[in-house]
Amino acid sequence: MTRVRMIKGGPLMIEGPVEIEMPDGTVAESDRVMVALCMCHRSANYPFCDTSHRKKR
Repeated sequence: MTRVRMIKGGPLMIEGPVEIEMPDGTVAESDRVMVALCMCHRSANYPFCDTSHRKKR
């Protein structure tokens, strides 16, 4: 079973590897063991989190 963990004010953590289908049909992939997905849409590496949520809100 895949575990998904929601972090209050932060990213969505998913056990990887993952393949993410974007709304435009493109696919983002990560082979990491734990993947952080951006929930605030501030990441320069969206859909992956780059900790931009830690900056001034």
